[in-house]
Amino acid sequence: MNFARLAVLMMVGMLASCATRPVDLGRTETVLPLNHAWVDGKKVAYVTTDISDLTMAKAAGINYVPRLRDAISEHGGRSILERVYKFPGAEQISIFQSAPLPIGGDNADKNYSPLWRLVLVNWIKADRMRVLKSESELLSAEEQGEVSLKVTDIVVNCPVTKDSYGKALNGVR
Repeated sequence: MNFARLAVLMMVGMLASCATRPVDLGRTETVLPLNHAWVDGKKVAYVTTDISDLTMAKAAGINYVPRLRDAISEHGGRSILERVYKFPGAEQISIFQSAPLPIGGDNADKNYSPLWRLVLVNWIKADRMRVLKSESELLSAEEQGEVSLKVTDIVVNCPVTKDSYGKALNGVR
Protein backbone atom coordinates (compact mmCIF):
# COMPACT_ATOMS: atom_id res chain seq x y z
CA MET A 1 0.00 0.00 0.00
CA ASN A 2 1.48 3.34 -0.95
CA PHE A 3 1.96 6.15 1.58
CA ALA A 4 -0.67 8.50 0.07
CA ARG A 5 -3.38 5.84 0.23
CA LEU A 6 -2.41 4.90 3.79
CA ALA A 7 -2.55 8.59 4.83
CA VAL A 8 -6.03 8.98 3.32
CA LEU A 9 -7.29 5.84 5.08
CA MET A 10 -5.87 7.06 8.39
CA MET A 11 -7.47 10.49 7.93
CA VAL A 12 -10.86 8.92 7.13
CA GLY A 13 -10.53 6.71 10.21
CA MET A 14 -9.72 9.69 12.43
CA LEU A 15 -12.65 11.73 11.09
CA ALA A 16 -15.03 8.80 11.44
CA SER A 17 -14.03 8.35 15.08
CA CYS A 18 -15.16 11.93 15.77
CA ALA A 19 -18.73 11.17 14.71
CA THR A 20 -21.25 10.14 17.34
CA ARG A 21 -22.97 7.83 14.87
CA PRO A 22 -21.63 5.99 11.85
CA VAL A 23 -21.82 8.15 8.74
CA ASP A 24 -22.73 6.58 5.42
CA LEU A 25 -21.04 8.89 2.92
CA GLY A 26 -22.80 7.12 0.06
CA ARG A 27 -26.27 8.26 1.18
CA THR A 28 -27.99 10.82 -1.01
CA GLU A 29 -30.95 11.71 1.20
CA THR A 30 -31.98 12.52 4.73
CA VAL A 31 -35.23 11.32 6.23
CA LEU A 32 -36.98 13.73 8.61
CA PRO A 33 -40.29 13.42 10.46
CA LEU A 34 -43.11 14.95 8.44
CA ASN A 35 -45.62 17.31 10.06
CA HIS A 36 -48.78 18.94 8.76
CA ALA A 37 -50.27 22.40 9.23
CA TRP A 38 -53.32 24.30 8.02
CA VAL A 39 -52.87 27.29 5.70
CA ASP A 40 -56.02 29.05 4.48
CA GLY A 41 -58.13 25.92 4.87
CA LYS A 42 -55.66 23.62 3.14
CA LYS A 43 -53.14 21.17 4.59
CA VAL A 44 -49.44 21.47 3.84
CA ALA A 45 -46.52 19.26 4.88
CA TYR A 46 -43.37 20.56 6.54
CA VAL A 47 -40.27 19.48 8.42
CA THR A 48 -38.83 21.02 11.56
CA THR A 49 -35.07 21.31 11.85
CA ASP A 50 -34.26 24.07 14.35
CA ILE A 51 -35.81 25.91 17.31
CA SER A 52 -34.68 28.59 19.75
CA ASP A 53 -36.12 26.83 22.83
CA LEU A 54 -33.85 24.27 24.53
CA THR A 55 -36.64 22.21 26.13
CA MET A 56 -38.58 21.94 22.89
CA ALA A 57 -35.42 21.12 20.92
CA LYS A 58 -34.57 18.25 23.25
CA ALA A 59 -38.15 16.95 23.25
CA ALA A 60 -38.38 17.00 19.45
CA GLY A 61 -34.81 15.85 18.77
CA ILE A 62 -34.03 18.88 16.61
CA ASN A 63 -31.27 21.51 16.66
CA TYR A 64 -31.27 24.01 19.52
CA VAL A 65 -30.44 27.35 17.88
CA PRO A 66 -30.76 30.23 20.37
CA ARG A 67 -29.65 32.73 17.70
CA LEU A 68 -32.96 32.25 15.90
CA ARG A 69 -34.38 34.69 18.48
CA ASP A 70 -32.28 37.38 16.80
CA ALA A 71 -34.79 37.27 13.93
CA ILE A 72 -37.41 38.94 16.15
CA SER A 73 -37.63 42.61 15.22
CA GLU A 74 -37.45 44.76 18.35
CA HIS A 75 -38.23 47.96 16.49
CA GLY A 76 -41.57 46.96 14.99
CA GLY A 77 -40.13 47.01 11.47
CA ARG A 78 -40.74 44.44 8.79
CA SER A 79 -39.85 41.00 10.08
CA ILE A 80 -38.70 37.87 8.26
CA LEU A 81 -40.87 35.86 10.64
CA GLU A 82 -44.34 34.53 9.99
CA ARG A 83 -46.49 33.21 12.84
CA VAL A 84 -47.16 29.58 13.58
CA TYR A 85 -50.11 28.95 15.86
CA LYS A 86 -49.51 25.86 18.00
CA PHE A 87 -52.05 24.10 20.20
CA PRO A 88 -50.02 22.90 23.21
CA GLY A 89 -52.79 20.49 24.22
CA ALA A 90 -52.48 18.79 20.80
CA GLU A 91 -56.16 19.51 20.04
CA GLN A 92 -55.22 19.95 16.40
CA ILE A 93 -52.33 20.52 14.00
CA SER A 94 -50.70 23.94 13.79
CA ILE A 95 -51.82 26.84 11.62
CA PHE A 96 -49.33 28.70 9.40
CA GLN A 97 -49.84 32.23 8.14
CA SER A 98 -48.60 31.38 4.66
CA ALA A 99 -46.98 28.76 2.44
CA PRO A 100 -45.16 28.89 -0.88
CA LEU A 101 -47.62 29.14 -3.78
CA PRO A 102 -46.81 27.21 -5.81
CA ILE A 103 -44.15 25.31 -3.93
CA GLY A 104 -40.63 25.48 -5.34
CA GLY A 105 -38.83 27.97 -7.52
CA ASP A 106 -42.03 29.54 -8.86
CA ASN A 107 -43.27 30.60 -5.39
CA ALA A 108 -45.14 33.89 -5.74
CA ASP A 109 -46.09 34.39 -2.08
CA LYS A 110 -43.73 37.16 -0.96
CA ASN A 111 -44.86 36.77 2.68
CA TYR A 112 -43.80 33.13 3.06
CA SER A 113 -40.82 32.46 5.30
CA PRO A 114 -39.72 29.12 6.80
CA LEU A 115 -38.93 30.98 10.04
CA TRP A 116 -41.88 31.12 12.40
CA ARG A 117 -42.56 32.92 15.66
CA LEU A 118 -44.46 30.55 17.90
CA VAL A 119 -47.88 31.62 19.16
CA LEU A 120 -49.54 29.34 21.71
CA VAL A 121 -53.29 28.82 21.33
CA ASN A 122 -55.39 27.79 24.33
CA TRP A 123 -59.09 27.08 24.26
CA ILE A 124 -61.05 29.14 26.78
CA LYS A 125 -64.45 27.71 25.90
CA ALA A 126 -64.07 23.94 25.69
CA ASP A 127 -67.68 23.57 24.48
CA ARG A 128 -66.82 25.63 21.38
CA MET A 129 -63.72 23.58 20.52
CA ARG A 130 -63.45 22.65 16.83
CA VAL A 131 -60.77 22.36 14.17
CA LEU A 132 -59.62 25.78 12.99
CA LYS A 133 -58.09 25.69 9.51
CA SER A 134 -56.83 29.21 8.91
CA GLU A 135 -55.44 32.26 10.63
CA SER A 136 -58.67 34.16 9.92
CA GLU A 137 -60.78 31.46 11.64
CA LEU A 138 -58.38 31.51 14.58
CA LEU A 139 -58.45 35.31 14.93
CA SER A 140 -62.25 35.22 14.73
CA ALA A 141 -62.32 32.64 17.53
CA GLU A 142 -60.06 34.93 19.57
CA GLU A 143 -62.43 37.89 18.95
CA GLN A 144 -65.32 35.74 20.20
CA GLY A 145 -63.40 34.94 23.40
CA GLU A 146 -63.11 31.25 22.52
CA VAL A 147 -59.31 31.06 22.45
CA SER A 148 -56.41 32.99 23.88
CA LEU A 149 -53.20 33.67 21.98
CA LYS A 150 -49.80 34.04 23.62
CA VAL A 151 -47.01 35.30 21.37
CA THR A 152 -43.71 33.79 22.52
CA ASP A 153 -40.06 34.62 21.83
CA ILE A 154 -39.57 31.13 20.39
CA VAL A 155 -38.51 30.98 16.75
CA VAL A 156 -38.65 27.75 14.78
CA ASN A 157 -37.39 26.76 11.32
CA CYS A 158 -40.11 24.75 9.54
CA PRO A 159 -39.84 24.79 5.75
CA VAL A 160 -42.92 23.67 3.82
CA THR A 161 -41.99 20.68 1.66
CA LYS A 162 -45.33 19.75 0.07
CA ASP A 163 -48.34 21.87 -0.80
CA SER A 164 -52.03 21.07 -0.53
CA TYR A 165 -52.17 20.07 -4.21
CA GLY A 166 -49.63 17.28 -3.73
CA LYS A 167 -46.76 19.14 -5.38
CA ALA A 168 -43.50 18.75 -3.47
CA LEU A 169 -39.97 20.07 -3.50
CA ASN A 170 -37.55 18.07 -5.63
CA GLY A 171 -36.55 14.85 -3.92
CA VAL A 172 -39.46 14.80 -1.47
CA ARG A 173 -41.35 11.53 -1.49
